[in-house]
Amino acid sequence: MIKIGITGQSGFVGQHLYNTFGLFPNEFERIEFSVKFFEDQSLLSKFVSNCDVIIHLAALNRHTDPRVIYDVNIGLVKKLLAALVLTKSKAHVLFSSSSQEELDNPYGKSKKEGRELLIKWARASNGKFTGLIIPNVFGPFGNPYYNSFIATFCHQLTHDEQPKIEVDSSVKLIYVGDLVKVILNEIRSATRIDFLEIESTDQRKVSEILKLLETYKAQYKDLGIIPELRNIFELNLFNTFRSYINIKEHFPIKFTKHTDSRGAFVEVIRLNIGGQVSFSTTVAGITRGNHYHTRKIERFAVIKGKALIQLRKIGTDEIHHFYLDGNEPAYVDMPIWYTHNIKNIGEEELYTNFWINEFFDANDPDTFMEVV
Repeated sequence: MIKIGITGQSGFVGQHLYNTFGLFPNEFERIEFSVKFFEDQSLLSKFVSNCDVIIHLAALNRHTDPRVIYDVNIGLVKKLLAALVLTKSKAHVLFSSSSQEELDNPYGKSKKEGRELLIKWARASNGKFTGLIIPNVFGPFGNPYYNSFIATFCHQLTHDEQPKIEVDSSVKLIYVGDLVKVILNEIRSATRIDFLEIESTDQRKVSEILKLLETYKAQYKDLGIIPELRNIFELNLFNTFRSYINIKEHFPIKFTKHTDSRGAFVEVIRLNIGGQVSFSTTVAGITRGNHYHTRKIERFAVIKGKALIQLRKIGTDEIHHFYLDGNEPAYVDMPIWYTHNIKNIGEEELYTNFWINEFFDANDPDTFMEVV
């Protein structure tokens, strides 16, 4: 069992790492971290002494005073170093640096100098160190106006604002899930690499990305159509976009019900990609689901009976409740990293249509059990 601690655990990359480690309970034990540890050397030392691996992500990216960025980031590294020395730690330390190391700005300087300080510690103490040079990261739950322009664009479009391109450059990108896989591989290999430049998985112009996001807004948010997703980048970008939609305000969405003497007709889903459609009946009082996905797109459509659909984002306590009635057919889409279920709360059988964007693969189900 490898004991792992993440400084910056609640940040964008930190929460994805923390949640992914939770998928391997027999391999990793997560050591909880709080930002207050940096204000109390005894708490920080206790944290360090409990870890076999420490991923140092905590850093300041933006501030009105550039000098503050440098001072804060170097200060955090020095506090971590003091704890490593005090506890005689033999932990494998992974340091999150940036491609901005080569730029003449306070953030890049703080990252380069912080990495060099940790290299000196590792060499002096015969420790393990990996310096990660990371390109621009995007993915669900990033902070707009802070983590990336993609986070900002997604936030603006889902809040009916119009993004503005300042410089239409070509940007090297890596999806947060792919970055997590690289870090997992480094931890499992336990190698010592002073400088590991992580390759980007995609390179796109800002205008190209904005055009895709505007398509997702027009088709998915405004009309409920699942857009064409031609490659893994577009799937990742779409799932990123979906994460910025306020699900409490957006769902459930009622279908248009056409009724005549023969009965009723409801169009359940329009999509520009394939996938798999399923149908289920659920007897009164029974709950299905209580699982989550990390990449799949899924729609629950209630067409007969009364249902309660519940969603909870992994790592949080807030539960979202959606009540659906087949007399007014409606659907709820499942965001990734949200555990979800559906319960028959009526007295008759519940009829539900399920659509998911890929065929079920028993060798790679992307389905993780967790009670809402």
